[in-house]
Amino acid sequence: MKVDTRPGARARRPWTKAKSFLCVFLSLAFVFPTGIALPTPAAGAPAKDKKVKQDPALKGLPITELSADEAILHALNRLAYGPRPGDVERVRQIGLSKWIEQQLNPNAIDDRAVEARLEQFPTLRMSSAKLLAEYPQPKQQARQAAATIARDMADKGTQSAQEQTPVAESSESMKDDANAAAMKQEPPAEMNAATRGAGKRDLLGGGDPNAVPRAIADDSKRPQRAVEELAMSKVARAIYSERQLQQVMDDFWFNHFNVFAAKGEDRWFLTAYERDVIQPHTMGKFKDLLTATAKSPAMLFYLDNFLSVDPRAPERMAAERAARQMRRGGFGRPWPPRAQQQPQAKKNVRGLNENYGRELMELHTLGVDGGYTQKDVTEVARCFTGWTIDKPREYADFKFDERLHDPDPKIVLGKKIHAGGMKDGEQVIELLSRHPSTAKFISTKLARRFVSDTPPPSLVERMAQTFQSSDGDIRAVLKTMIYSPEFWSREAYRAKIKTPFELVVSTARALGADVDTPMPLVQWTGRIGEPLYQCQPPTGYADKSDAWVNTGALLNRLNYSLALAGNKVRGSRSDVGSLLGPEADGDAKAALNRAVQVFLGGQTATTTVETLEKQLDSPQVLQAKLDDPVKKVDLGVVAGLVLGAPEFQRR
Repeated sequence: MKVDTRPGARARRPWTKAKSFLCVFLSLAFVFPTGIALPTPAAGAPAKDKKVKQDPALKGLPITELSADEAILHALNRLAYGPRPGDVERVRQIGLSKWIEQQLNPNAIDDRAVEARLEQFPTLRMSSAKLLAEYPQPKQQARQAAATIARDMADKGTQSAQEQTPVAESSESMKDDANAAAMKQEPPAEMNAATRGAGKRDLLGGGDPNAVPRAIADDSKRPQRAVEELAMSKVARAIYSERQLQQVMDDFWFNHFNVFAAKGEDRWFLTAYERDVIQPHTMGKFKDLLTATAKSPAMLFYLDNFLSVDPRAPERMAAERAARQMRRGGFGRPWPPRAQQQPQAKKNVRGLNENYGRELMELHTLGVDGGYTQKDVTEVARCFTGWTIDKPREYADFKFDERLHDPDPKIVLGKKIHAGGMKDGEQVIELLSRHPSTAKFISTKLARRFVSDTPPPSLVERMAQTFQSSDGDIRAVLKTMIYSPEFWSREAYRAKIKTPFELVVSTARALGADVDTPMPLVQWTGRIGEPLYQCQPPTGYADKSDAWVNTGALLNRLNYSLALAGNKVRGSRSDVGSLLGPEADGDAKAALNRAVQVFLGGQTATTTVETLEKQLDSPQVLQAKLDDPVKKVDLGVVAGLVLGAPEFQRR
């Protein structure tokens, strides 16, 4: 048997075993939450049977079961992506209610610092048309280069440009090519429903997180770069934006109205989708957000509605052409009839497509139990015929084509729809956005995201009432939820498991990390299980704990925490020593206690502390051999272990 004699090999073996043991502990802690029950609240926490004067920092909020520090930490973990160093004290000074009101009105918050960080991503400011022009597919880029060379040669008089320049495609053929490519390369959205989680991971997931993606490394004009810059900006905003609730809501609504970046032209449409459709409407009227998504080229392409036409439209258009020809013939004499051509198989025969109509009701508004039928799906699809994209590979703008629309009356949920033209679809949006099932469905999803996996029905009912009485005012619904006793209950405290994205961002915030290059954090998010913009089914990523709990993912969570705290993530630096203080440098137990206080608010289960203490004698922690008299604690390892603890994985 071969023995590994490399330096440090013996030290690595126990450390690998220790990490495996920690991973098993993490798995058990998540599966059996009673095993990591929080300790008894601090002495300052009010008891249910005894009326205690409320802390001034909590004034105006219905908080009776949490201490001031717990409540502030709870708010920062639910309404933001976790606290940064000093955040708890800053919120305490201004008052929690005032901080919440600021977050509910993000436009009043100065966020120029994060906008300055985003200047390094030029694609964020580009239109879809400009992205299509500047970041073409490699084959298209080669054709463009050939055309440019041909023109240059023609200018020099050496060759005719017509011999070298490819014949320009008509707008209709471009549209057909785009449609055909989408239909050939991607399965219909409805067939992806069984796929829970990510689709292709070639863009933003898997592999070495510290590796530089090709589109970034060579500063290329590959279309992947647009999606990569979008993902990096998402991470940067979540870490550094002062408008934290807006960033959380942006993630919520994008997931609700999910679009898969790897489906055809959507990689060019996604930047405008998030910038112009999702972000401006995160806390506005639901109807406005729904309308914006319905008209978005990204959604039209993803759910194939840009292909949906009245099946009788080709006949009508042919009849109209024939009538025009008859009129132009003059004196009642039609033009000579065309020679009969042999019938040939049509490319891309277009008809009614029900994908968008189904997802609009099941996922975007009413919910699967919202009271609609298959007949309603068909009728809604008819209402949205003609909602298409103007030249998907050139302009990529929303266009309503009256010629493709079904002009006949429709019946949706028992209501007659016959406003005519584009107004048919708008009337459906109006009907669905005001429906009681939509109010309940959206309120349930919000409560599940912010309160618990199984939100109290009484809270959902009050939120739904606000939704209806306010005409779908998202900010008003959030306010009803945040100012409810259920939001601040002991049962809700640390009741949610962080998604991979929430974990990656909250760890960087907790460490006060300076992230110059967000791409490795994007890659870590994918490695842990949530590659950004890569969720293939229209359901979006799951928002319940069981979707994120498995041994492999938990080991990756621990590895990420250790890497980031140990300054082993490219482009990110943190100073754990300044957070834990000089007294922690030579005493592993003191370092652990201080890390628990800094990163977990001093609250850990006894089993967590005992498990972590067992790791303190490891040479990886002490940075020394077991017989060395002088010990120096690796504070990055200690911090990484604490950030990998079950309590930090919860929010």
